[in-house]
Amino acid sequence: MIPSRLATVDLAIGYPGHVVAEHIDLAVAPGEIVAILGPSGSGKSTLLTTLAGVTPALGGRILVDGIDVTRVPIHRRGIGIIFQEPLLFPHLDVVANVSYGLRRQGLSRPEALARSRELLDWLGLDGYERRSIDELSGGQAQRVALARALAPHPAVLLLDEPLSALDVELRQRLASDVAATLRREGVGALHVTHDLAEATMVAHRVLSMSDIALPSRSSLH
Repeated sequence: MIPSRLATVDLAIGYPGHVVAEHIDLAVAPGEIVAILGPSGSGKSTLLTTLAGVTPALGGRILVDGIDVTRVPIHRRGIGIIFQEPLLFPHLDVVANVSYGLRRQGLSRPEALARSRELLDWLGLDGYERRSIDELSGGQAQRVALARALAPHPAVLLLDEPLSALDVELRQRLASDVAATLRREGVGALHVTHDLAEATMVAHRVLSMSDIALPSRSSLH
């Protein structure tokens, strides 16, 4: 049996005084993209911020490669995240954006550059290393954001509708590249969206919040 890169066990999410969803049980395998659908207010965004460590879990456990990270600091969870907007550093060129996290981890400049260039080449951005961020198209910027998120070898990648601002043809092409890259890197990914078309385009499995969780039966106001 292939171990899960990400798993939740009886997870409860929300904020002090308000449980958004509970009894969340989920497993994501290496190289697998699981899309989570749900209407506004169903807990999709709260689920992501809880997994990332921005929002504390109200109960249950979050496991990465079988290790309980529920109370582990954000930077030590082995979880990366990509948002709808790339959120790249405008004052850094492409390769400096990708290698930023690696340098902060203590890698030497040659090591960080080698890893960054490997990912950029894989994502079709060979030769873009020294370009400024404002020279990039929307699709190119999201590829750089993907490379930056993958550079530190995360076990898990969280995708917060990163393709929704792109046109259909570009979304399809980038979705294929994302899936191939995650499979190559052995990363498990969770993609949250309200868009069924985007979910089916990106993911291996599509679930709804109601498939993995129970809505809160009561508020703790």
